[in-house]
Amino acid sequence: MKQSLYFRNFLAIALIVFISFSLLGVLSSAWNYRRQVSEKRARMTLTLQETARYVTVQYVYSGVDLGGLSLSMWLSFTSGVSGFDLLVTDADGVVGACSGRTFQHFGMQVPQSSLQSASAGGYNVRLTTMGQIYPEVRRIVGVPLTRMIGGEQIIFGYLFVSSDMIAFANEWQAFSGVFILIALSVMALTFAISFLVTKKMAEPLKEMVGAARRFARGDFSVRIASSSRQDEIGQLTQAFNAMADSLESSETFRRDFIANLSHELKTPMTVISGFAEGMHDGTIPPEKKQRYLDVIVSESQRLSRLVKGMMEMSSIQTAKSDSILDSSFDITEVVRLALLSLGGKIEGRRLDVEANFPEEAIMTRGDSDAITQVAYNLIDNAIKFSEPGGVLGLELWKQGGLAYVSVENHGETIGDDDLPHIFDRFHKADKSRSFDKSGVGLGLYIVKTILDNHNQDIFVESRGGVTKFIFTLAIAPPAQQAKQGAVAREHGPGSKPRSAL
Repeated sequence: MKQSLYFRNFLAIALIVFISFSLLGVLSSAWNYRRQVSEKRARMTLTLQETARYVTVQYVYSGVDLGGLSLSMWLSFTSGVSGFDLLVTDADGVVGACSGRTFQHFGMQVPQSSLQSASAGGYNVRLTTMGQIYPEVRRIVGVPLTRMIGGEQIIFGYLFVSSDMIAFANEWQAFSGVFILIALSVMALTFAISFLVTKKMAEPLKEMVGAARRFARGDFSVRIASSSRQDEIGQLTQAFNAMADSLESSETFRRDFIANLSHELKTPMTVISGFAEGMHDGTIPPEKKQRYLDVIVSESQRLSRLVKGMMEMSSIQTAKSDSILDSSFDITEVVRLALLSLGGKIEGRRLDVEANFPEEAIMTRGDSDAITQVAYNLIDNAIKFSEPGGVLGLELWKQGGLAYVSVENHGETIGDDDLPHIFDRFHKADKSRSFDKSGVGLGLYIVKTILDNHNQDIFVESRGGVTKFIFTLAIAPPAQQAKQGAVAREHGPGSKPRSAL
């Protein structure tokens, strides 16, 4: 569990959320602390200024005594409104009036340090107990009370405003508590959502792990439930299912290939083994040995062609399209050479050749040797399945940047059931088995593979006693044609066709 992607993803999200809210909490608490300090200082300063103005007016113009009860009562009222404690002293620092119900500070002496701080101006807030006046540390700010006598400012007393630190701490803690409660709620909600989301995201991955393990055991039928999501997980699911389809197709193809190959190898080997054993143990009389030796030689040659076809098929499949398309050749000349090399077979079946070739060269992109094999195999195939004395048709033309090559024969057509499979490995229709015992079923497969390597197509039509194969090739660009022409003039054209399979 701890090593799973799901758990690590959830843990990462949880850690990020926790760090984010912790950092936000620290910064918010610090900001709130500074804000409260600033606000309280501003309120204390405002209370100090207004109260000092009132006391000065009452003392100077109304003759209110700084030690009178009426002033203490007014200070208590101001304290109730502002939330601060107030003290008024005489010029020597002796408390004459204070807020509070008991007026317990009457007659107490304010330290000289506090008097000097008040006289310094600037409304500096200090943390102090003011000697023995307060039992706890408080925030205190003071100001001297002055009047003009003979053009000179004379201090006649002091005013101090103080704030309880406990009340301040309670305000700050109340804010912090609310923030912590909100943060914990949001974190819990975030953890729950991230838990569900990461679990949902991990489900396709878990299914893929299970499917991959089934693949390892040879079961390629499993698929991941399709998803309409268009994100990376949805794309990965689609790619995984596409890979599974490809693996299942490859496995089916491999099994069919092995079965077909085994069948193709088994028949000639059984014939060779049976006749050889018959001649060895005397079952076959001496006068018939030559006949069966010919059969053994024929089947041996068939095995040789099969092995050769497999080797050529392997080399064709490993060819790279980019390097193949770097050269160009005259497809008209290639088809002519393939036709000439099969002249003996054409005469043997007494076929009439109807060739419709353009007078000018048609330069196409690709490997001339490989395309020679394509033309050779298609013409050879057409010869074998043409009715004796029939017509063999060949045609070349250009259209839309492509060259088209058509090979046509007259004879028995390919069945509708066989037509979709004629380019498969080792596939041979029933008529092929009856007309031709030498083929191994790789000729058309190699044709298709070569054209696939050239990124080209091949089409087949078979109806009404006529079978026609048409394949395409890309016309070479003018620059490539000029380059190939120079090479041909230097080294000479032409390539030797390969044997049909």
